[in-house]
Amino acid sequence: MASDHSGAPARRRGKDAESSSSCSARRWILGLVFLLAACSIARMALVVSDSPDLPPRAEPWDQHEQQEEQRLSSVESQSSSLEKDRRHPEQGMKEKIFLPSPALAQALAQRESLRVIDTIADNGPYHSRRAFLDDYRDMVNTMKVFVYPCSPRDPFSHIFLPTSSAPSGNYASEAYFKKALAGSGMVTDDPSQADLFFMPFSITRLRNDPKVGVGRMPAFVRDYVKNISHRWPYWNRTGGSDHFYVACHSIGKVALEKAQHVKLNAIQVVCSSNYYVQGFIPHKDVAIPQIWPRSESFREIKTIEQRKVLAFFAGGSNSPVRANVVRTWRNDTQIHAYPSRIQGSYAEALLRSKFCLHVKGYEVNTARLGDAFFYGCVPVVIANHYDLPFSSVLNWKSFSVVVTTANIPKLKAILSGISREDYSQMHRLVLDARRHFQWHAPPREYDAFYMVMYQLWLRRHVVRYPLH
Repeated sequence: MASDHSGAPARRRGKDAESSSSCSARRWILGLVFLLAACSIARMALVVSDSPDLPPRAEPWDQHEQQEEQRLSSVESQSSSLEKDRRHPEQGMKEKIFLPSPALAQALAQRESLRVIDTIADNGPYHSRRAFLDDYRDMVNTMKVFVYPCSPRDPFSHIFLPTSSAPSGNYASEAYFKKALAGSGMVTDDPSQADLFFMPFSITRLRNDPKVGVGRMPAFVRDYVKNISHRWPYWNRTGGSDHFYVACHSIGKVALEKAQHVKLNAIQVVCSSNYYVQGFIPHKDVAIPQIWPRSESFREIKTIEQRKVLAFFAGGSNSPVRANVVRTWRNDTQIHAYPSRIQGSYAEALLRSKFCLHVKGYEVNTARLGDAFFYGCVPVVIANHYDLPFSSVLNWKSFSVVVTTANIPKLKAILSGISREDYSQMHRLVLDARRHFQWHAPPREYDAFYMVMYQLWLRRHVVRYPLH
């Protein structure tokens, strides 16, 4: 019995040791499990953060908006601080005069443009405002263009490089596009990242160059495209369907006489967008507005009550259509039609008119369309077969009147038949749309440059053969 009792403590100690060893083992196993779980979570976090296939936590446009808000808030704080210093200068210091820098003025104007278009309640002048804004944001975030390079030492560098001065004149849109593109942030030096390829030759400068001129222009363009197709692989990959050039002068048609493959394959961004004439293909090519830059800023627009003249036109009779308009209405008291420049202010004539006539001259396009928007005048388009600029976005029927040349004698009846309520709506939409018919360098949101880029973005999908 004694031996039995004496063995009990030993057995209890053995059980306690076994229990302690078992607990230690369990704790060790649990620790190992937690360690493995922590490592697994860390690896998952590392993969998520490094994986290019997973979407970011915020959409690129959201990040862009947040950065833009911070930048513009800083700009506005700077503006407020400068204004405060001007109003309440410290004792013993000279008063500071607030003169916003060009960068500050541009930032504030850009913010105002974004606010205005986002506050349009309905579709406004657009087919679908929401669809346009969503696509536009994708375009701004993602679109890249490769510009075929040219050395400043090249004897024809002035044909290819942007101008250093502000573009002016009747064909300024061509030069403004190139200048705005250079300052847009959309240019890439890596062709593999490009959505489109820009051939930056200037038709206007080729025309005015004594070494080229109209006669040698077709051979110049032909040889240029041949050179880039031999030096770079990108033209041959798509047959040129992801390449584009810009021309506002009508002589651009002559420039491609020896380069028909460019006319048929590449995207032509042109002012002369006449789809009746062979060479312009609406679903492939892009209509760019012809805009004569005005030196004055957006001036105060007269109300509809202040617009006493029914319609206005002034211009040389360089086409049968213009001659018909002037012949029919030159002596009318409500429609003012002049065969040449008017005596007095052209701007005031537009400002006091309800409707401004855009009448075909040599080509379907003229700068009068841009003038109508600039001065807040409802445009009347008298140009058959004119593929109007930005027509895939803008609902031209909502803010303009399109009249066939056959209905010129009925013009007064057509315009007088528009009710005051309908005219007021059209006038409001003209003011909503006019920001799209202004050029800036560097460009501003929703201006003519970005609208042209949006049209190009819609045409960016092409089949590309692999490069070897």
